[in-house]
Amino acid sequence: MSWTVLAPVLATDRPSSAYSGGRFSVTEGGADVTNDSPVVHGFPHLDTVRSAITALYRRLSYDGVRSYAPSLVPADAAFSDQDDLHLGAQRVARAMVQHLHLPDARMIVAFRAMEHAGSVELAAGPEYFIELNDRFRTHRRDIGAALSHEVMHVLLHRLGLEFPGTRDNEILTDTAATYLGAGWLLLDAFREDGTSSQKLGYLTPEEFGYVLAKRAFAFDEDPSPWFTSPQAYEAFAAGRARAEQDARQPPLVAAGWAGRRRYAKVRRYAQDRPGTDAVPDSGVPYAFEGGPDGLRVSFACPTCLQRIRVAVRGRVRVRCALCRTVLDCDT
Repeated sequence: MSWTVLAPVLATDRPSSAYSGGRFSVTEGGADVTNDSPVVHGFPHLDTVRSAITALYRRLSYDGVRSYAPSLVPADAAFSDQDDLHLGAQRVARAMVQHLHLPDARMIVAFRAMEHAGSVELAAGPEYFIELNDRFRTHRRDIGAALSHEVMHVLLHRLGLEFPGTRDNEILTDTAATYLGAGWLLLDAFREDGTSSQKLGYLTPEEFGYVLAKRAFAFDEDPSPWFTSPQAYEAFAAGRARAEQDARQPPLVAAGWAGRRRYAKVRRYAQDRPGTDAVPDSGVPYAFEGGPDGLRVSFACPTCLQRIRVAVRGRVRVRCALCRTVLDCDT
């Protein structure tokens, strides 16, 4: 879990992992208190985010991913200042466990002074120990966001799904929490004004918006009424615009005129130079390759982001074998 703040509030920067007492203990976040540090915006982790979405479909299957509908409802994560701190945290943690289809394990939530936003000990169960930063004692509305990240670590551990390197694994955790319907709380915890700022999670606000938009398209949901933070809604809109671009890339029929013209140029180049990987235009989201049946084009499925290979032969409908999305293409 990472925080970025402008006000003198505890912040985290780089994730770390450690073994402790014979149990694998994951501690999200770095170890620094940062003041006057702006929130990072944009899409610097987009490649890893896309790989994480693909990994979820490969590990869970299409039916497994679809079982996480609908998203966690706001009422299940609601936490007022009048609620008992520990009983309320246990209640929200239990809601996370139920939403993520974890066994009916007991989540023991404690609060202590620490440099990180939170940590979880990934033992074999039946109890899991989560520690949250003391800051959440007075920022209770964000306890659900912190727990969504920590409980997702438990699910990924049980699935045996991880990425090499702590940084990429934290991106996987944020992405999985968001795509499986609990991590919209992480985006809603983003608040920024002229004097202070708070962000939970390793993804940028726009990247959270991108993942949430991908889920919204796949599950036919509209998460915008759930946001209590105006900045979260703006980040979601920016992420949704970026996600919509994925569905307008050649060879998809929905691609615009400029994209189609660029695609035709690259295709002619590949047809004139069979057997070569050279292309005249770097940075295009598709690639051509020769095969026994002629030229093929590969591109990312706009839903699950896995690569699809299609023969170059004009208008064709393609069904992604991983997420079952049917795509209209003009190759």
